[in-house]
Amino acid sequence: MMQVLSVASECAPLVKTGGLADVVGALPAALAGHGVRMRTLLPGYPAVMAALLDTAEVGRFDDLFGGAARLLQGQAAGLDLLVIDAPHLFARSGGPYLAPDGRDWPDNPERFAALSWVGAHVAAHGAGGWRPQVLHGHDWQAGFATEYLRQMGARDVCTLLTIHNIAFTGSTDPWRLSSLRLDPGRFHSEGYEFWGGISALKAGLMGADALTTVSPSYAEELMTPEFGMGLDGVMRHRRDVLHGILNGIDEDAWNPATDPAITPYSTPAGKIAAKAALQAELGLPPAEGPLCVIVSRMSHQKGLDLILEVLPTLLEQGGQLAVLGSGDPGLEQAFRHAAADPNVAVRIGYDEGFSHRLIAGGDAILVPSRFEPCGLTQMYGLRYGTVPVVALTGGLADTVINASPAALAQGVATGIQFAPVTAQALRSALVRLNSLYRDGPTWTQLQANAMAQPVGWGQSAAAYAALYADLAGTR
Repeated sequence: MMQVLSVASECAPLVKTGGLADVVGALPAALAGHGVRMRTLLPGYPAVMAALLDTAEVGRFDDLFGGAARLLQGQAAGLDLLVIDAPHLFARSGGPYLAPDGRDWPDNPERFAALSWVGAHVAAHGAGGWRPQVLHGHDWQAGFATEYLRQMGARDVCTLLTIHNIAFTGSTDPWRLSSLRLDPGRFHSEGYEFWGGISALKAGLMGADALTTVSPSYAEELMTPEFGMGLDGVMRHRRDVLHGILNGIDEDAWNPATDPAITPYSTPAGKIAAKAALQAELGLPPAEGPLCVIVSRMSHQKGLDLILEVLPTLLEQGGQLAVLGSGDPGLEQAFRHAAADPNVAVRIGYDEGFSHRLIAGGDAILVPSRFEPCGLTQMYGLRYGTVPVVALTGGLADTVINASPAALAQGVATGIQFAPVTAQALRSALVRLNSLYRDGPTWTQLQANAMAQPVGWGQSAAAYAALYADLAGTR
């Protein structure tokens, strides 16, 4: 049995701000069938501490970046967890990264350096008699683990870092070298130095034995200036150890045939009741065109400003729009204003049950991201027969088969892709969507194809297990 420690700053269903949490939460069960036992190391946020069961103390730190801390072993939500009980770092209101006022906690560099430090300590010395063969870190929050392992002299543990979104580099100022317990001799281009500052992500990218990212297309994009966010040179330097492994979704949690949040259905015809229920819930009238839905963080990356620009085209064709999301205050306000139209409904915030009803009841899900490492909402759409309309980038390109004339003729199309990521291209995609929607047999086939598309963890879990085995075989 391969022993793997997953080190992450969030994990569904315990704490979640995005797709990272979904992946971290789904991997242990997905890998169990491939001979991998995974334990997940998390910060002891209030929600995590409240959910933890069957706890035992397996470690103690007299000074963990500013205060005493304990390492607890336990279970929650079916997961085997190691949790850092460090009230001075994690017992706070607000989200994992932001204070209640919406700003980053000023000591975030130290908070997540502590996560990396404990991850490295467990990998080097074990915890409660258990020690991993592989340390699998996620994003910048686990980036320093390789640096700390180097300092601890643990050379028999393999390291893997997964890049969920390279836009977040975990960068801070050089004056923090001492407080972050970093070796100043490693402050150079082959270490953790990044444009004159310190980058936790750069440390992991340079130090890990292998790198993965969440789709094959995003792996290629990361090596370009357009998508590499200043780290494209690093990615090209490490291309020989970079693997694009597509994310999957939890097919039990997202299953239209058993979903408790909706009237269950298993065929395109079964969506009719879900759509009617959603329209009634939102006060939307019956419409001739497609009901388009969005479940998204409101940001420039997600391209939601383009939706606002092309909304008149959708409405003029008899379509409707329902939105769930939060983020940029300007976008939030613009969508609130758009909801003055009787065919537009907007909810600011996040509600897991409502997200299921939204995706089940929609005819199409819009994902116009300017870049998207993998994306999960388009896969939820596929699973529920809610046709994805996506930008041709990253994982969106890898998971949706465009409804081109050839794909339609061969009966394999599952959605609509558009490029470049502009309002004009999105407008054209919505015109195509409306045309397909009004062609009953073609639309039904498109929905059926979407629902039949594999979106689970089967192939990807096997790829991770094989990579772990390859890494462990080198030690």
